[in-house]
Amino acid sequence: MSVFFYGCVTLDGYLADKNHRLDWLHQTGEVGETGYEEFYRQMDITLMGRRTFREIEGLGAPEEVYPATVNYVFTHDETFRRKGFRPARGDVAEFVRSLPKEKKVWVIGGNTILAPLLDAGLVDSMTIQIAPVLLGAGIPLFTQKEAVFRFRLEKVSRYGQFAELVLCRK
Repeated sequence: MSVFFYGCVTLDGYLADKNHRLDWLHQTGEVGETGYEEFYRQMDITLMGRRTFREIEGLGAPEEVYPATVNYVFTHDETFRRKGFRPARGDVAEFVRSLPKEKKVWVIGGNTILAPLLDAGLVDSMTIQIAPVLLGAGIPLFTQKEAVFRFRLEKVSRYGQFAELVLCRK
């Protein structure tokens, strides 16, 4: 299996503001200005945390956002039931290791999902878009344990106001 991170951060490295909101992102540009559609067509499975799911849910009709993938939400809420999404629990790295080897897995937002996968050496590629926004505080993208993780810069692109870096594990 291949594990991908695809997401956008501010210039100062935040995924979301301190209230877990993405208003800064929605005010910066549109999805159509990015390579999102092409990326999504390649994915089989999505993984996200509960807070990321809440943001998607806030957009309305979350089952329509990722219709072509199997979608997992890591949550402690044992009553979690949403059309098009499956609850997941436990160790993120073990969960990913249990997925079919031929699948492409997209980690959507959430440093609580990304950090353990980085720590376990399971992230193969990261596509990081950088928005020209400074928040000064918020939810950082990277919170993995202290260690050196090397990636190779594969591609740099510009999409509207977004700079995009595609990085692959060495």
